[in-house]
Amino acid sequence: MPQPLIERYRERLPLEPGDPVVSLNEGSTPLIPSERLSERIGAQAYLKFEGANPTGSFKDRGMTVAVSRARGAGAEAVICASTGNTAASCAAYAARAGLRGAVIVPEGKIAIGKLAQALMHGARVIALRGNFDEALTIVRELADRHPIELVNSVNPYRIEGQKTAAFEVVDELGEAPAALAIPVGNAGNVTSWWRGFQEVGAAPVLYGFQAEGAAPLVQGAPVANPETVASAIRIGNPARWEEAMDAFTSSRGRVAAVSDEQIIDAYRWLAADEGVFCEPASAASVAGILAHGLPVPEGGTGPESVVCVLTGHGLKDPDTALGKAPAVTNCENDIAAVERVVFA
Repeated sequence: MPQPLIERYRERLPLEPGDPVVSLNEGSTPLIPSERLSERIGAQAYLKFEGANPTGSFKDRGMTVAVSRARGAGAEAVICASTGNTAASCAAYAARAGLRGAVIVPEGKIAIGKLAQALMHGARVIALRGNFDEALTIVRELADRHPIELVNSVNPYRIEGQKTAAFEVVDELGEAPAALAIPVGNAGNVTSWWRGFQEVGAAPVLYGFQAEGAAPLVQGAPVANPETVASAIRIGNPARWEEAMDAFTSSRGRVAAVSDEQIIDAYRWLAADEGVFCEPASAASVAGILAHGLPVPEGGTGPESVVCVLTGHGLKDPDTALGKAPAVTNCENDIAAVERVVFA
């Protein structure tokens, strides 16, 4: 059985000696070679499927560290703002730790699978009549006023936990990939990956991709009313803006935008052609390199390998899946009729 993430990498994590390990055996997610994607982009491509974490997203990596530290510091409750994945993870790890959990989500803007998770794990779920950025402002103020631990990616322990994904890739490949493609929403994840690579002496080129309707880093200014089918990256003012831009600059990479149509095309293609069912936001990494290629850094050469980060599982957003999938075929209760349908 794989060790919990904290047990494997504790010497690289800033936890106190007496901190408990609040874990659901997160991490050790698959790194899947993608032959078809490799053929399309002219480089060896891998899919880092973070949807295999316990609550179905990469958020668990940071949450195990943040909640472990919160427990060690004596916190009685944790809180977050979320477009969905952080809410699910926060609720699960709060339950695991025996802490009260509260999450604030934008009303009507959270995928049903993520909402179900947060509710079933027992968190107090508040639907705010506003967007994610407004929700984050409120929870930050609440954390300042009350003895409650804020576990959004502004929490430094979240970033520390999420950097372990970079460690895993280097461990499995024996070296860092030449490039990393990653969806960008609140920008904590790209910040984490870069920190992890830097700590092992690596510097792959980072390619970040935002949805066109929620692309503040691309536009260079906050987006007041972000809109995209990729709900997990529907964020108009990323909390880790400066760190993320520093990572792109330092790696000689770039951040670019992809349309909802390109995201959905990649989402369908990954499921139908590679057998990997990720949530729409995750597919932004693949949509991005299909749309923009792997630009050659100034004075460099084209990357020979790239890891595409798939941040969450497709079952997080069943409504989008059913709305974009082929229709179910109805059939009479007769073997001949079934044969005609199956072999049509």
